[in-house]
Amino acid sequence: MTNKKKIYLFVLIFALFIIDRISKILILKNLLNNSLPEIYFNSFLNFSLVWNSGIGFGILQIEPNIFYLIISIIITTINLILIYWMLTSLNYLESIFISIILGGALGNLFDRYYYSSVPDFIDLHYGSFHWFTFNIADIFITIGIIGLIIIDLFKIKNK
Repeated sequence: MTNKKKIYLFVLIFALFIIDRISKILILKNLLNNSLPEIYFNSFLNFSLVWNSGIGFGILQIEPNIFYLIISIIITTINLILIYWMLTSLNYLESIFISIILGGALGNLFDRYYYSSVPDFIDLHYGSFHWFTFNIADIFITIGIIGLIIIDLFKIKNK
């Protein structure tokens, strides 16, 4: 992979990280500063702030302590492995999807260290069924993972 392509990948990561940060700052500003429990959009979507100290979708949610620190270090290590994989992959399309994952993952990792928790706020629901509350970074991570699965399923080759 050329250096020019690597620069594009890091620009993509940074852009997605910034989009995630802006979304979280706006939500925190509007919900916390205005003391709102939620922002109602329609019968399927609300913005409702939930602090997630676990991993994806609140799994392994624990209080900030040594176990939280260990999970944070493991997540940091996984991000470093993803950066290495992105830079050494022979498939540029695969590297793009890894970059999308990293854009979201680094957004959530920033929150883990800055807030000791990740602000999730997108609440999708139908009737009494609620999906896990998530954020923009989670959307990026999901898109990246789905992209990698599609590449692997169809053995897409793109250099």
